[in-house]
Amino acid sequence: MHATERLYLYSRFERFWHWAQTLLILVLLVTGFEIHGTFALLGFERAFAVHNFCAWSWLVLYAFIVFWMAVTDEWKHYVPTFLKLMDVVRYYLSGIFKGEPHPVPKSERAKHNPLQRLTYLGIVSFLVPFQMITGFLYYTYNQWPQLGFAGSLTLKAVAVLHTLGAFAFLAFVIVHVYMTTTGHTLSAHIAAMFTGYEDVPRDGVKPEG
Repeated sequence: MHATERLYLYSRFERFWHWAQTLLILVLLVTGFEIHGTFALLGFERAFAVHNFCAWSWLVLYAFIVFWMAVTDEWKHYVPTFLKLMDVVRYYLSGIFKGEPHPVPKSERAKHNPLQRLTYLGIVSFLVPFQMITGFLYYTYNQWPQLGFAGSLTLKAVAVLHTLGAFAFLAFVIVHVYMTTTGHTLSAHIAAMFTGYEDVPRDGVKPEG
């Protein structure tokens, strides 16, 4: 049995934007693939309206998230580091299946391991802006001449890029959901995003109960 220490890691706003962003991404994926003609669920016009509403909502939420990180110390948890990065990679490739302890346990000063930091930084600084920019270009196609994009872009190219971004998000969601099950219990990570508290394995700490 793992010795654990209960830590308060996720504030109310962090939990709010995590689940709000999760919902928006899932709805955007479903409506986006329907707009693309993959399946029929809401109908094209309704799917288009819902997709656009969620896209603008995500933009507003994203701005609040960036502002919140900038005025708090939360940005420090996303500063990239390569220290013990390969140890973390080896842990997820083999160590986790052997019952080995995580090489970089969570703490109030470091909620994310090196692999998470690089992944989240890449998503926040590249994938999210990429998807928003290609989505905006797609949305404003009829205004391209006024915006100066006529002749330099094609709708098909933007559509393909936006769709590739959607598949990248879908891949991240699948991997992220799997990773939430890799705590010391199956629901430890997920429960923490509801309560803010997580029981983190600690060597030398007496188990509760």
